Amino acid sequence: MGRQKKFVLIGAIVTIFLSAGCSSHPQKVVDRDGNSYSTAQIGSMLWTGNNLDVTHYRNGDPIPEVKDAKEWANLTTGAWCYNLNNLDNGKTYGKLYNWYAVNDPRGLAMEGWHVGTDAEWSAVSELLGGTGDAGGALKAEKLWKEPAQEKKNKSGFDALPAGARRDSDGNFMPSGQYSRLWSSTESSAKTAWCRSLGYFDSALRRGMANKKTGFSVRCVKN
Repeated sequence: MGRQKKFVLIGAIVTIFLSAGCSSHPQKVVDRDGNSYSTAQIGSMLWTGNNLDVTHYRNGDPIPEVKDAKEWANLTTGAWCYNLNNLDNGKTYGKLYNWYAVNDPRGLAMEGWHVGTDAEWSAVSELLGGTGDAGGALKAEKLWKEPAQEKKNKSGFDALPAGARRDSDGNFMPSGQYSRLWSSTESSAKTAWCRSLGYFDSALRRGMANKKTGFSVRCVKN
């Protein structure tokens, strides 16, 4: 083999090797409804880079949209809503789901994916600097009210302040200030583990919330 051909072959091998190990072109994932999501690599985990926006379980069954506050507060089955029942909020922030939708055996996440567990959220926190700093690394660069002085979006996760829907009366926590995200891990008969981010600091807080609460959802590749 001539010297020039050897250089060409070596160059091709190096290109293939670098391409296989490089994450500069993030994957896209599509849900049951055809919505496309960016992805964020955090350690060995591949997370969706947008809040879930699907209206069907993985098997094709519809997830009900529930607008009425009293009806929402009395649910013990899966449901979704837009913050303030406003479609424009949905276009920006995705949907809010109660935990019954997260835990439904028909599957809320896309094929080959699952809703992030409490252990996976804890791993994210450790990888991004600990409880006090991980929130700043997860937040998007936009839409947060009076953001704390922090280095944002180092992870590509793009957490947005989607707000939440309360379990007690079905009313809403407005967008712009907080992000509340479910884990798939139950903490008691009435509660499940979740994560919280606020506009005022860089923390990623772990807590328990009533399963009737409406939070955003992120998924992790199996």
